[in-house]
Amino acid sequence: MKNALILTAGLLVLLAGSARATAPDAAEILKASDRARGGGLPGIRWTVRITPVSGGESEPERLLTLKANATASLAETREPVRFKGSKLLQVDRNMWMSRPGLRKPIPISPRQKLSGQASQGDIASTNYAVDYQGKLLREEEVQGETTYVLELTALNKSCTYDRITYWVSKQRRVGVKAEFFSLSGKLLKSATFEYGNQLTHEGRTIPFVSRMTLRDALTSAETTLVYSDVQVTELARAEFDVNRLGN
Repeated sequence: MKNALILTAGLLVLLAGSARATAPDAAEILKASDRARGGGLPGIRWTVRITPVSGGESEPERLLTLKANATASLAETREPVRFKGSKLLQVDRNMWMSRPGLRKPIPISPRQKLSGQASQGDIASTNYAVDYQGKLLREEEVQGETTYVLELTALNKSCTYDRITYWVSKQRRVGVKAEFFSLSGKLLKSATFEYGNQLTHEGRTIPFVSRMTLRDALTSAETTLVYSDVQVTELARAEFDVNRLGN
């Protein structure tokens, strides 16, 4: 009897160790999900149209073209005409803004609003695996799909949000839902994501975000970002040089 109990206890320890060994790593989940939002790729171009709605009425839209590599992204406004030629450059955790007539780029915060509920950092390529410390909280069903629920804590104050709760599809490895919080724990806004685009990278076809819908936590304000014309391409490092931003 004693030997049987010892054997049973040993098996339980082995099973517990095996479960821990196979538990998904939060950093790997984030790294995989970042690719579907422009992060961690060697080079990519796309277009995004931003449509804000507040009080039931649409506000002026913005059309931007973007390009990004693994550590940087550059967005240029095409519409409306009054903002045409304005640029946003993000390199690692730093961001600058330039516009026609401005003598030199201005450092800005990714947390500043760009249009509607979309912050400057929302339109840059996503590198949550680099910018946040991830912790796996649990698994949860979202619209019939099993997801990993992650708590993300900003690694420094230059991140767009202080804390994020992020739902990542267990099967597809893409973010499907997010809630964004301030340092005090106040819910600022939420987001949902759709992945109607595809791109090919290293011989694999992977999904790419086609729509992001941001909703204010306190009002009915909503902003939709629609992504199109996605292309994987080679991009020189010089394309993300802050000293050339005004050119």
